[in-house]
Amino acid sequence: MTKERKKYLLIAAGLAVLGGAIFAAQVQKLGSTQGAVKKSAGAAATPAKTSTRPASESHVPASSGPSDEALRQRVVKYVRERFGMPPSVTITADPFKPSIHPGFDETTIYTENGTNKSSNSAFVTKDQKWLVLGKLVPVQSDPKAELIASLRQQFKLPATTSVTATDFRPSPYPNLLATTVSVTDGNKPPETQELFLTSDRRVLVVGGIFSLSEDRRKTALRSISTVNQPRLGPATAPVTIVEFSDLQCPTCARMHDFIENNVMKKYPGKVQVIFKEFPLANIHDWTLTASIANQCVYQINPSAYVPFRSLIYKNQVGTTAGNVRELMFTYGEQLGIDRLRLAGCVDSKASLPRVEANFIEGKNIGVQSTPTTFINGKMVIGVPNIDEFHKDIDDALRARR
Repeated sequence: MTKERKKYLLIAAGLAVLGGAIFAAQVQKLGSTQGAVKKSAGAAATPAKTSTRPASESHVPASSGPSDEALRQRVVKYVRERFGMPPSVTITADPFKPSIHPGFDETTIYTENGTNKSSNSAFVTKDQKWLVLGKLVPVQSDPKAELIASLRQQFKLPATTSVTATDFRPSPYPNLLATTVSVTDGNKPPETQELFLTSDRRVLVVGGIFSLSEDRRKTALRSISTVNQPRLGPATAPVTIVEFSDLQCPTCARMHDFIENNVMKKYPGKVQVIFKEFPLANIHDWTLTASIANQCVYQINPSAYVPFRSLIYKNQVGTTAGNVRELMFTYGEQLGIDRLRLAGCVDSKASLPRVEANFIEGKNIGVQSTPTTFINGKMVIGVPNIDEFHKDIDDALRARR
């Protein structure tokens, strides 16, 4: 990997952290010790900040704040569901205390799995409706300039990297203004992230904002389209697993094999799997072409979609941006797909709207890294612990009886 590409991946990962993806990274790091299918970090994963507290040290803040065991449990439950953290990961939170930033109370959230420990700052608005994962930065005089300077310092961005922010505008969140930050490195597509400023222009919110009143499972079930989508298993199955994956992601290849050769065999007739394209084109150079080809195959012959996808995953190592197009046509021919028809679809990008719809759908329900699956609405990030994944399916089956 070139130095330029490493630098770009750092920028991409850094902006992902701002949206809360650091918790997704923690899940994959913490879960790696629990007998997962195979140990590996997923695509777009970013390292979590490791706590330096001794394990025996009590998590007690300097001052007490709003009650609240109930609020802490609510936040812990939300974080577990929102970022797909398995039961093997212990999540705790300090008692809340008033923040130095007006309008917020603050805590520290701890995640632990054996010897792997991490800690992250979190804030809740005074009305206890909104959770902020990230940083709050006091504003001196110029919010936009100070935000850009803060990002450059936090992620050590070189002068050659362009960082811009739009003018602040009204946001969907009460008492917050929004800006869109763009980071561009050379000829690479820009990385963008929405960040926020309190309406009194005193505090920058450099992080993700999440609704504590939201039911994550209901939101996922309501938002995911299951009509005219590639699938394995009967549409009448009581459990629906929706998988968002990147065809160039090695961890996704292992997840695909796990679904095909473990889940579908263990739960015949009880599970259907719906596949969604989530190409991380900013860090993978041939994934978008493969995603377009996979969706073209679905449009030409739906029954060939999964075998075609399996061929892509099985041959990841030998695939490059230079040969991916020809390989897609070769795989298609092996499955009886007319080469000229597939070439016409791929070259015209006729299936791109389907790929983009999958990607937008994933983003809207909180997908930050691949693979991410939903089991009847419950999010699971990364390659799962086999027993925990089976338990999630068993729980979903019991809930449907």
